[in-house]
Amino acid sequence: MSENFYDVLGVSRDAGEDEIKKAYRKKAAKHHPDVSDDDDAEERFKRIQKAKEVLTDEGKRQQYDQLGHERFTEADKRGATGGGAGPGGAGGPFGGAGGAGGFEDIFNQFFGGGGGSGGRGGRRDDRPRQGSDLRTGLTVDLEEAFEGTEKQFTITRPTRCDTCGGDGHPPDADVSTCSQCNGQGQVRQVQQTPLGRVQQTSTCPRCEGTGEVYSEDCADCGGDGVVREEATLTVEVPAGIQSGQSLRMEREGAPGENGGPNGDLLIEVDVDVGDRFERDGDDLRVNEAVSFPQAVFGDTVDVETVDGTVEMDVPAGTQSGETFRLKGKGMPHLRRRGRGDLYVQVAVVVPESLNEEQREALEAFAEAGGEDIDVGGGFFEKLKSSF
Repeated sequence: MSENFYDVLGVSRDAGEDEIKKAYRKKAAKHHPDVSDDDDAEERFKRIQKAKEVLTDEGKRQQYDQLGHERFTEADKRGATGGGAGPGGAGGPFGGAGGAGGFEDIFNQFFGGGGGSGGRGGRRDDRPRQGSDLRTGLTVDLEEAFEGTEKQFTITRPTRCDTCGGDGHPPDADVSTCSQCNGQGQVRQVQQTPLGRVQQTSTCPRCEGTGEVYSEDCADCGGDGVVREEATLTVEVPAGIQSGQSLRMEREGAPGENGGPNGDLLIEVDVDVGDRFERDGDDLRVNEAVSFPQAVFGDTVDVETVDGTVEMDVPAGTQSGETFRLKGKGMPHLRRRGRGDLYVQVAVVVPESLNEEQREALEAFAEAGGEDIDVGGGFFEKLKSSF
């Protein structure tokens, strides 16, 4: 089944955890095998559970988004578990779901419980986990976006502590079993609910799931295993990039856990177009002034583009506000051949003042057209208002 987990729950890819849980509860209530008559109700319910499990786990969700549905599910098959109904049994109000722990998972979602990250059975999860992705912003000007460039920037980011190697404690610190969880990494609570007493498991708050405590924390990182550093990086900005698009620098994000790889750094780009141009995708728009005689008789004018000056024909009788298209004179298409277009909107400029010869010629032009114009009483204002 190729339907991705976001579609299974009917949420967008930027949905928050609360929205995902709400969608899960709605879907689970509708498609549970005990209430749905659909032939594939049980299989669909399993997919709904799996979607919730992945999308509400930060680490799994990051891996899912990075690998894609098919690759993630293939990699996950090695750790998948089968089995019959959970503790509720087939006859219980949430029974018959298939898969171990089905009742507990559903109950936790409906009534606010939550299992710990260490897994069931009290065992700690020591698997390597990839670090979180980090985000930053970068501004480039229009010329840099046109040509493509390399940009150097500085960020402050978490990194593995060199003093303790990310362990959070000195190498010679004494280690002992956590007394709160007895080395299991998890603690259990019994909660009274409308359905009876339910046992819930969560990560031990004292040892944070490791099952061990140390006599001394690292002086540099305070036991976190992570410190913040200022890093200077260089990223390649491809030609044609647009505002809002992101660049990915692999393994430049937050450090992983249990020896896992670093996350990635996502750089959101903002293109400063400047005052001359407006940008619409790969097309550019610009205003160009022409004189009254150029508009009347036609002319060839120079138009400044992003990569130089080109000539543009202005036909005789051009009206102020007309737009002309210069094909292939816009921005390059991102990572493919070709360029967008440049749209030039002309504005006919009326002179503020005329010499005597110009005035006489323009008066003769008005008279020849049969226009009754009070030349001494606002002729230029009327002429300017016409444009």
